[in-house]
Amino acid sequence: MIPGPTNVPARIINAMQKPMISHRSAEYHELHRSITEGARYAFQTKGDIFALTCSGTGGVECAVSNVISPGDRVIIPVNGVFSQRFEENIERFGGVPVEVPIEWGKAATPDQIKEAVKQEKNVKAIAVVYNETSTGATMRGLDEVGRIAEERGLLFMVDAISILCGDYLPVDSWKVDICIAGSQKCLACPPGVALISVSGKAWEAIGKDRRGSYYFDLLKARESHAKDETPFTPSIPVFYALDEALKMLREEGLENRIKRHKVCAEAFYNALQEMELQVLPDKQFRSNTVIAINIPRGIEDKAWRDLMREKYGVMVAGGMGKLKGSIIRIGSMGVVSRVEVTATIKALGKSLTDLGQKVNLKAGLAAVEKVFTSSS
Repeated sequence: MIPGPTNVPARIINAMQKPMISHRSAEYHELHRSITEGARYAFQTKGDIFALTCSGTGGVECAVSNVISPGDRVIIPVNGVFSQRFEENIERFGGVPVEVPIEWGKAATPDQIKEAVKQEKNVKAIAVVYNETSTGATMRGLDEVGRIAEERGLLFMVDAISILCGDYLPVDSWKVDICIAGSQKCLACPPGVALISVSGKAWEAIGKDRRGSYYFDLLKARESHAKDETPFTPSIPVFYALDEALKMLREEGLENRIKRHKVCAEAFYNALQEMELQVLPDKQFRSNTVIAINIPRGIEDKAWRDLMREKYGVMVAGGMGKLKGSIIRIGSMGVVSRVEVTATIKALGKSLTDLGQKVNLKAGLAAVEKVFTSSS
């Protein structure tokens, strides 16, 4: 129950056992087309979309290296480890981040973005992390930020790695020019593939400057994509898995998957409230996919997580950056249902009891049941 890699269904694991094929063959071309169409459904876009053999961070580097040139000014809210990394990527390619500092555990509002755009001159893009995995805070009003970017003629770049398919993100409707997702999160696929969508406006920016990464050159990717190929060798086993994961997404239905993630998150939050455990983000920013809990006073982080794993069979993640040792993070994504939520709440409550912390586990489990019963 960490925020990625998630548990992977046997059906997706089994897809990786298919025989190896040439990435320049007719069989691969069919696989490539299937992934593209499935990814368009996940992103809700009619635009170009590419599967890259890399982690989600590679997808962010791809986005930045293709559209950001030395001296380009980019407005970016920074509220955790992954938005810091996005900012560092911008700096690495010569861009000038215009940081909107946000308290960790909160997320930027459209008004804060609008004010930053108003104050700054010669801005090229707005870059946001939709769901900050290190804090469990989701930015609300992303559609409004998209309208701000469109009105000002700015590129809108979104890191949706830990939230795509776990919450709403219609890429075209929300005017997102570049969106990045990862295979190992809400798609319940093994890690190793980043997905990236590119709008027509983004292509105009990319076409003006060929500098940046060689491996992540989107112009090369587009040339190969026209032949249903990738410029370089893809991870074919993970591509098989991704194709199966996208088929399973269609079978469940995107709306149903988002609802499932929302219901599971609600069950977690209601249970934690009954158990008098404090969630890091304010209610308005709470994520559907990453549940961040403040560690109770007197409880040692590693001892708690080790006990949960070794005695109760549930693995959760610790904090990152300046939150290391002060929070735990539960990944409520991918393969998640009443079963996983109940098992995790039991492990939380029983392990805390073992460590001498008083919690009302019975009330927490009752809250879980109430949410799932009312949503069924």
